[in-house]
Amino acid sequence: QVQLVESGGGLVQPGGSLRLSCAASGSIFRLYTMAWYRQAPGKQRELVAGITREGTINYAESVKGRFTISRDNAKNSVYLQMNSLKYEDTAVYYCNAEVLVDILRRYWGQGTQVTVSS
Repeated sequence: QVQLVESGGGLVQPGGSLRLSCAASGSIFRLYTMAWYRQAPGKQRELVAGITREGTINYAESVKGRFTISRDNAKNSVYLQMNSLKYEDTAVYYCNAEVLVDILRRYWGQGTQVTVSS
């Protein structure tokens, strides 16, 4: 069993910053790609940023230059530094990880709310 626990969401004004964290725990042999997704009300879940175990990164066009994803393999954790937040960044943010347990599986966190409002 693998658990992903996110933290760091909250309410922030436009232009502000937040840092999300996600820690994986449980029967983990190895973590591969870790990513952040988000889902706004009435919209589909979308990829925000992903990072491979080796450190290859990709971002959604809408967050390039504002968000930074990073990971700490020793801590089985992934982070998302969000700067210059906009109203349209309001969503529930989900951590996702590819985990080698017995086979390669994908796991999701429970989500953390990010609200950008004045």
